[in-house]
Amino acid sequence: MNFELKPISRESIPEALAKAERYRLINEPDLAESICLDILAIAPDDQKALITLLLARTDQFGAGGAPERAREVLPRLKGEYERAYYAGIVWERIAHKQRRSATLGSNSTAYHSFSEAMSFYERAEKLRPAANDDAILRWNTCARIIMNNPSIRPLPQDEIQPILSE
Repeated sequence: MNFELKPISRESIPEALAKAERYRLINEPDLAESICLDILAIAPDDQKALITLLLARTDQFGAGGAPERAREVLPRLKGEYERAYYAGIVWERIAHKQRRSATLGSNSTAYHSFSEAMSFYERAEKLRPAANDDAILRWNTCARIIMNNPSIRPLPQDEIQPILSE
């Protein structure tokens, strides 16, 4: 069934953004995503709405949310810093989802994802505005998680051994 969506007014954008943030805070990311889509329908380049949309989509990882849906927002972010920083956020949240899955090899895949996040945070650190240490804070968080969880390690290169026949 299809409906014709009703547009919101430009004047309502600040309050709509505040509502989207509140929905994220109470763990209703699908509602936050819907509000962001309404905002972007009338203001396609609204950076706050794009960032909130990306974060709402990452909030849905593990509940049917796919990383590709969050990543598709990245090219729409205006600055190189923002694209690098939020790419790191996507990878970090993927890593957390992988850790929670507790499946065979999940800690090794989480290690890879944390490493990817840290690479993006390092790139963002080089591009950051003055007095903005967000990328450093996120990098340190990833590093601490890896250091404090010995099970989060890369797979050793020699883990797979050929089976010798008798």
